Amino acid sequence: MSSASKLRSLIKKNETIIAPGVYDGLSALIAKNAGFSVLYASGGAIARSMGYPDIGLVTMTEVLASIARIVDTSKLPVIADADTGFGNAINVRRTIHEYERIGVAALHIEDQSFPKRCGHLDDKSLVSTEEMCTKIIAACESRQDPDCLIIARTDAIAVEGFDSAIKRAQSYIKAGADVIFIEAPETIEQIEAIAHQIPQPKLINMFSGGKTPLVPVEKLNELGYKIIIVPSDVQRASISAMQKTLSVIFQNGNTATIENQLSSFSEREKIIGTKNYFEDDKRAAETAALRVKNCE
Repeated sequence: MSSASKLRSLIKKNETIIAPGVYDGLSALIAKNAGFSVLYASGGAIARSMGYPDIGLVTMTEVLASIARIVDTSKLPVIADADTGFGNAINVRRTIHEYERIGVAALHIEDQSFPKRCGHLDDKSLVSTEEMCTKIIAACESRQDPDCLIIARTDAIAVEGFDSAIKRAQSYIKAGADVIFIEAPETIEQIEAIAHQIPQPKLINMFSGGKTPLVPVEKLNELGYKIIIVPSDVQRASISAMQKTLSVIFQNGNTATIENQLSSFSEREKIIGTKNYFEDDKRAAETAALRVKNCE
């Protein structure tokens, strides 16, 4: 079963999928070890991991390299951020090909004009509904695996208002989108209204400090939200931990005073699977030696 098929199977269940935002191989492994069955490759977190803000500065090639590591190291279904599709409908066709090639289970494209912005930043602008529908059609027609989920995201609430966001979402469903992602609802009432007016599978973005109020998973499940992504909180936690650790190193030259707050050497190596690599290497050497002996 492909990762896309696994994700579709999970969506059909009554449970709501929680997909934490990861941005490299290490964060993907840590999330997997924490018990998550689906990961979210956050475009914003990937951009920030490279030292750039989430304003469309990172190329598709750079994003693909990061997502490929996430897919390869985790072996889990990955929902990937594809920004605006990196261009018009022609570009979207190639984007779908490249994202499928590295093994993503789903990807979302958005109706912002390029250069796009983080969904919770101000001063966004949108392409027309017609142009976005053309992109969705191109995405659906281009996928090789029919189970690969095409998620349509609209940022219309902040630009054109809530009613427009609903109308756009309904148009995107007609164009063939498998899942709808209405970004940055600002009230509980809006979250509930989306659920009532969009019966199709829905994704919602939940992170602390954004424009969207935090809602318990149980409530979102009742409303029919199939996927919850938490894009940036893991990275924000990492930033805070790194700042604290670096401050101690700057002051003391070592981390003795906070050693109990750090992952141990052995824990780090366990997460990465160092022992498994050595065991694989040993088995390969033993197999090679046996084959050489048999050939003598």
